[in-house]
Amino acid sequence: MDPTTSGRFRVHDRRRRPDIDGESDGGAAGADAEEFVLVELADEPVDPTAPDAEDRYDPLYATAEGYEGDLGEAVDALRPGFVVDATLAWTDGSARFREVEVVRETRFRFADGVEGMFEAAVETWRQIRAEGEPVGSITTRSNDGDPNGALYLFADAPGSDTFDEVRTGRLPIEPLVARVNESRDDDGPREVFVLRPAAHEFVAVYVVFDRDGVLAQTVRDTYDLGAGLAAGLDASYPGGEGDAPASDVPDDASGDADDSDGDGPLDGDDDFDALDRL
Repeated sequence: MDPTTSGRFRVHDRRRRPDIDGESDGGAAGADAEEFVLVELADEPVDPTAPDAEDRYDPLYATAEGYEGDLGEAVDALRPGFVVDATLAWTDGSARFREVEVVRETRFRFADGVEGMFEAAVETWRQIRAEGEPVGSITTRSNDGDPNGALYLFADAPGSDTFDEVRTGRLPIEPLVARVNESRDDDGPREVFVLRPAAHEFVAVYVVFDRDGVLAQTVRDTYDLGAGLAAGLDASYPGGEGDAPASDVPDDASGDADDSDGDGPLDGDDDFDALDRL
């Protein structure tokens, strides 16, 4: 009998297993097969200062193809960002879903080389660089002044590929999402946009609080990342994959940047430090 692992996982992405250290590893499924990048979610918050904290977010890979019946339909419906309860069976070092159930339909959307990066991100990045910092964060607000998103910016220095590290799960962003979830009164799914602008050397991780709200729809429209204001939320949502660049975000798309004494998203007073890469 194959060994199994059961738990709660974040579906981080669906892709071929990344080439790490120059050695491509397609697992038992084969070099050309697609796999899900999964991150196991801890039952309790992870202390970023703990010696094994980074290991808690090591990605694992599950075969995305070759399922049949109800399980096949369930696996085909998975999208990056979904949280699932799953049982994985391990064969020859590769994992396959034995059971899977979606428990939260948060979405991750990735776009590389985007044009027209929205103003809140650009202005915040200028402030961060002026202070000599490689990482920063703000809370964005709607026109009514209500918080609507947590925006994190990471330097994309020459010789590094921060966007790819985020997309493959090697640079964990789960703590950023977890922090938002812990701070909100609602239990709704989020929309997480990972954007690398063509004209700036940073990567933005934008955790939008309301997946079905105007802000999330506007960002999807702007960067051609799925159903948005123009199309409305039709029956195909939350589908609509895409990594295409697009035009400028309207000035009011993300609201005004929060300039609250550098406390960062959600005005938290905890000791979370994005420099820990956690």
